Amino acid sequence: MSYKIRLLKDRLSANIFLELSLFSILTVVLIGYGLYYKSSPILQQDTLWHLLSSTEWKPFKNEFGFFSYIIGSLAVTGIAIIIALPLSLLCAIYIAEYAPHRIRQILVPLIDLLSGIPPVVYGVWGVLTIVPYIGDHIAPHFVDYSSGYCALAGGIVLAVMVFPLIVSILLEVFDTVPKELKEASLSLGATEWETTRKVVLKKSVPGIIAATVLGISRAIGETLAVLMVCGNLPMIPHSLFDSVYPLPALIANNYGDMMSIPMYESALMLSALILFVIIFIFNAISRLILYRIENRS
Repeated sequence: MSYKIRLLKDRLSANIFLELSLFSILTVVLIGYGLYYKSSPILQQDTLWHLLSSTEWKPFKNEFGFFSYIIGSLAVTGIAIIIALPLSLLCAIYIAEYAPHRIRQILVPLIDLLSGIPPVVYGVWGVLTIVPYIGDHIAPHFVDYSSGYCALAGGIVLAVMVFPLIVSILLEVFDTVPKELKEASLSLGATEWETTRKVVLKKSVPGIIAATVLGISRAIGETLAVLMVCGNLPMIPHSLFDSVYPLPALIANNYGDMMSIPMYESALMLSALILFVIIFIFNAISRLILYRIENRS
């Protein structure tokens, strides 16, 4: 009798978890469908290619071009990853391979603490420190004038924000490298750095790629901090010191305003759909890579 009860409990638990998983998948599908439904009017009015490739943004004339906003998002995200990835990689290598246990116990919680800081705090920090420093000390060496509210400022703030995420993933990836491989390398006379470079990093390449992809998806969807430091001018940047207007900032700044303009809400919903698709693709790629790493280990 007790055996049948245990079987019943197992089946019930399995069914509950299955339903919760299906509900999560259904939620994602419904979000995607809702965004598509809301953006369908502008897609019926104009072709998707023209909307994505045009730079004209004149709501009063029903002209909505997303190219400059997409380029702004990619520019800020690219700068952030270029800054954050080397720093994250070096930090993760030190913590995983060189830091004493006591130091690691201090550093890991501090890095995790960075993930819990609200984006508005990063934005205020960027406005008070990064923007003036760029405008007064860095930009004058390269351009005639820059207010400091530029793509570089947004990239630096985003780099700090994605840094703890990338480090956390890299630490997990480095932990999957078998200790036997490292011990064999050291026993053959290799130094710690040679072992790290030729064994740990070589075995962790897929994980490093996955961490980078997740960092990109995290950065490209960030809104408030970027909105505060990028300048929010819809233009294609020609240097690091030009202002940009990322897609998340476009939605945050304009949704709820000027809704009386035809197609305006639909255009903003299309920008949200573009972000949704981009982030979904990046997350799917990173999860697939991490899944293959777990199966391999």
